[in-house]
Amino acid sequence: MVHPITVTINGERYARTVQARKLLVHFIRDELALKGTHIGCDTGNCGACSIIVNGKLIKSCMMLAVQADGATIETIEGLEAEGELTPVQRAFHEHHGLQCGYCTPGMVMSATYLLRGNPDPSEEEIRRAIRGNICRCTGYVNIVRSVKAAAGAGEPAAADRAEASR
Repeated sequence: MVHPITVTINGERYARTVQARKLLVHFIRDELALKGTHIGCDTGNCGACSIIVNGKLIKSCMMLAVQADGATIETIEGLEAEGELTPVQRAFHEHHGLQCGYCTPGMVMSATYLLRGNPDPSEEEIRRAIRGNICRCTGYVNIVRSVKAAAGAGEPAAADRAEASR
């Protein structure tokens, strides 16, 4: 059975018809060709598909696309403004917070979500915020260091970035 949905992703409105059982992550990747959101497990365990839906961090493999009808969604592609990396993205690059890169979009989304609500987190708060994201390469030391560096650089809220780009 198919259902019409309308979502706003990274500031752009999309109206599509989707199968009732299609996961949001597959809708984003397959229907909209936004490939930055990765699929790691399809079971909610790895966090590679983490995105922000209506201001909440979620694992997009745990939500049906029809459940997102009317939602405002932010993916990794929506973070940069006018080709500039955000402080989180820049810090991950500068502090070697990635190796193979597969977990990076989910880690960056989780870190961004954390810093929007807590601009100066402790190491414990950072580790708690990323515990839903699995990285098999880094041991998390450089990821935590990257988030701490981004906190020091100041991660502007999405509304602040949108206002600055006008």
